Amino acid sequence: MRKLLIVLTLILFSSQLFAQEFSQYNTGTLYDSFENPSQKSFTPDTSRSYAFNFFVPNFDVNFSLTGDAQQALKNRYINNNYNNSALQIGAGNKYNYVNTNANAYSIMFKAFTSFNGDVEVGFFVDTKLDGRGAFTDESIALLNGSANFPNNVYNNIFNSRYSYQLYNEAGATYREQVTKQLAFGIKVGLVSGMSAQNVHINQSNITFDKAADSATLHLQGTEQKAGFSTLPFSNPGIDVSIGTTYRTHDAFIIQTNLKNLGFIHWNKYAETYDFSGETGIDDLTSPQRETNVYDAVNDKVTGGQVIKGSYNTPLDGRFELSGSKSFLLSDEETDLRYSPTLILSKELFYSGFTTALVSPIQYQKYSFTLVTSYEDKLFKLGTQLMIKSYNGEFFIATSQLPQTIGSVQTALKSQSQVSKMGAFTGTDISIGFSIKFGPVTEHPMNASHIPMGEKGFLGRLWDKLFKKSDDKALED
Repeated sequence: MRKLLIVLTLILFSSQLFAQEFSQYNTGTLYDSFENPSQKSFTPDTSRSYAFNFFVPNFDVNFSLTGDAQQALKNRYINNNYNNSALQIGAGNKYNYVNTNANAYSIMFKAFTSFNGDVEVGFFVDTKLDGRGAFTDESIALLNGSANFPNNVYNNIFNSRYSYQLYNEAGATYREQVTKQLAFGIKVGLVSGMSAQNVHINQSNITFDKAADSATLHLQGTEQKAGFSTLPFSNPGIDVSIGTTYRTHDAFIIQTNLKNLGFIHWNKYAETYDFSGETGIDDLTSPQRETNVYDAVNDKVTGGQVIKGSYNTPLDGRFELSGSKSFLLSDEETDLRYSPTLILSKELFYSGFTTALVSPIQYQKYSFTLVTSYEDKLFKLGTQLMIKSYNGEFFIATSQLPQTIGSVQTALKSQSQVSKMGAFTGTDISIGFSIKFGPVTEHPMNASHIPMGEKGFLGRLWDKLFKKSDDKALED
């Protein structure tokens, strides 16, 4: 418990996690085309034929913590002691929620392959982390010993849970402009699980003996874990994303995405613990109380009956629907544009639902974006700065601007942040870079050479299904 909470605290103030960034929607960057597979990344007759990040990681950072424990953990980080005055002791139903998702592309490569400008193919390598947890106020307070517990006996006040999974992924993408209005994209990745853990405490009891400076803790629950492995595909899985983009006759863009639908099969060496029993905690007022609490809890959680065997976990799948339209705010030569996008995002295996409004203003190759989102009763405000030409792009963004500034101040151990108690504490940063190279993509009428090419597979299938029936109807 102590080790986990300290790790989460360090994560909170160190920006090492990665997650999806809404501000990339409809930007046409290489990163956007991998996250939203129906999105194009090349402009015919203008951009070059190959796009690559040259091994510069493109990543997002996202972490949020809600609940009464924000002040206690920040005080622990800055002043090396706890201020548990905001924690509510005794009810056992006041939870602190931790959420994070991770995604860092180390390799992104795409090629423009179709004579008619219909097809883009690519491959990628990335690393992901999905994590979430719910901890009671009392679970945090116990790290400071018995000082915040006025009674001697408490029931079910430590019923907490957390889970995470870390994995690598390598795969390919295919995007085709099926018709002038409809584009389709698919992204398929082979997953290699690296590490996972899932702990659920469903019953708990503690009895304090304050005269002896000790306590007896009873815990009951389950733990699943797969030890760290770097062997390729020792824990195999699959990840699939499918997207469509439809442009209406009045230039309104409707996009749908089914993202990260898949699973990981953790191998036969994975372990499942059913734990139930008592453990003692000594020296609750000593400087070693955090270590004593952690050792006692860890011994109990990992000390039950162990069953070795494989199990499966789902990936953090989402369904997203968006609508967008671009408005020219000046003459075409000045090229000042406003292109708002409304996004609805629903987690498939959890209860999370997010609404986001992305509002970019673009002047030639410079773009400033304001991002507002509402998720699980939390309002978030973010921004993005991007420089994008036809053959190069760089962006830096955050979806939690005030909280990220606060987290940076906390990381620098600013005392002004200790007493702040907002709706949530969090951090988010996104950075991306890519360059296009090779020959210029050209339409047939402008081509300096004539390759033997044709429409992509989906375009040919579309013509067979619909164009012939339309021609027959005209003949009749």
